[in-house]
Amino acid sequence: MEAATVGTPTGEKPQLKSNAITFVSNLVIGVASTAPGFSLAATVGWIILIPGIGIHAPAVMLVSFIPMFCVAYAYRWMNKADTDAGTTFSWVTKAMGPHLGWIAGWGLLVADLVVMATQSQIAGAYSLDLFGITKTTVLITLIGVAWIIVMTAICYIGIELSARTQQGLLLAEIVTLVAFAVVAFIKVYTDSPVGSIHVAADWFNPFAVSSPSAMLDGVLLGVFLYWGWDSGVSVNEETVDGANAPGKAAVLSTVLLLLIYTMVTAAAQSFSGTKPLTDNPDDIFTTGLGHAVLGNGWDKLLIIAVLTSSAAATQTTILPAARTALSMARKKAAPAFLGEIHHKHKTPGHATWIFGVISIIWFVGVNQTSQNVLGDSLTACGFLVCFYYAFTGYACVIFFRRELFKSAKNVFFVGLLPLVGAVALTGVFVKAVSFYSDPNNGACVNDKCASAFGMGLPLVIGIGALLLGVVGMLYANFAHRAFFKENRPEVADPGVLAAD
Repeated sequence: MEAATVGTPTGEKPQLKSNAITFVSNLVIGVASTAPGFSLAATVGWIILIPGIGIHAPAVMLVSFIPMFCVAYAYRWMNKADTDAGTTFSWVTKAMGPHLGWIAGWGLLVADLVVMATQSQIAGAYSLDLFGITKTTVLITLIGVAWIIVMTAICYIGIELSARTQQGLLLAEIVTLVAFAVVAFIKVYTDSPVGSIHVAADWFNPFAVSSPSAMLDGVLLGVFLYWGWDSGVSVNEETVDGANAPGKAAVLSTVLLLLIYTMVTAAAQSFSGTKPLTDNPDDIFTTGLGHAVLGNGWDKLLIIAVLTSSAAATQTTILPAARTALSMARKKAAPAFLGEIHHKHKTPGHATWIFGVISIIWFVGVNQTSQNVLGDSLTACGFLVCFYYAFTGYACVIFFRRELFKSAKNVFFVGLLPLVGAVALTGVFVKAVSFYSDPNNGACVNDKCASAFGMGLPLVIGIGALLLGVVGMLYANFAHRAFFKENRPEVADPGVLAAD
């Protein structure tokens, strides 16, 4: 039986609020979900620090963009064929069968859960930084929990409020990042600050990186940097022209992120050189660089940018998780109560609050454990992201296999691009498994690296989560037998691509 909408007659099919947000709002959700301010602050230094990368960090941004751009096309075509809020779960189920579909959906859900700890911790820490309050684990935890509650409530109240909130947060964030980059470049070319260097074309040349291994290590971090643009597709059922707009927004969001990331990265290392960035890889903005570029008082804008970035990402992490759970319930792959929709707000009420509560439990537990575990949890997301993004790419090629060779356009945009993205992310996944199998490659504090079972903790968390998904799928095979019996792999309707 289909899950019933809260407050409506039993048996009525749940409906999210259609045509509630526009293409622009969808694009904003996609960009905001990557948390550009936070991602740049916490990742650029580590990329530069990789032996052989150095000043070629902008080149890493370019190379990391390629698989994301390619997989975004898989999202575009699969969304056109199946405009379902469950995205990867629904699409892999259609193309590759219910067992792989269930695990792919699990990968998305767990990735969203794991990253909530880092986003909430940053939101808590930067809230204290903004007001000059001494940071303690207890205060960071309390404020981080408060942010989760607020953002869960906004997601629960309605998609329109969620979209408006995202527009405000993203606008503040992007304006600040662009202002930082513009002021930095002006000072470099007019005042020549100590340590500054002029931008060179070689910075953007991937072939200038010393070795393929160095580039692959950089891309491993770059994947984490871009992750999240798919959140806009998860609200496809609530978007005007839901079959087309979210997919186009996904592709465009990756391009916009490329521009933001390369511009800010080039500005940061041009202003200060690479050493100050590698000396503070956990946060390049608030350890002197922001003050040096923007001046006294104005550097608070960067704190606000990272704060709004992490807060926005917290909200846009809840959105796809709740809608994936909703889709799984509608297709009888998960408990029916997850598919219930609030009669007034037209949002997946139960799924939204349940994910919020589980996120709080996860965040409090991880934040009280150690900074090693917190950092390694973020890295572990990379395994999960590569996993479900790659599955989406493969699903696109398999689902449209009978249509691929009907035109050169289909071969390139529907077949080649998604396949290249999927293969590239599979390679990053395999590289990550090899790298983090060494217990010394986890997050290290005071030369002590977190490990478990003789492996780096990111590998244990990432692969452990996927293996737990296999166990969950086996259990679901008995608890929700109808889903596995009723769904078989399908092929695309020829009219889907013809109508584009």
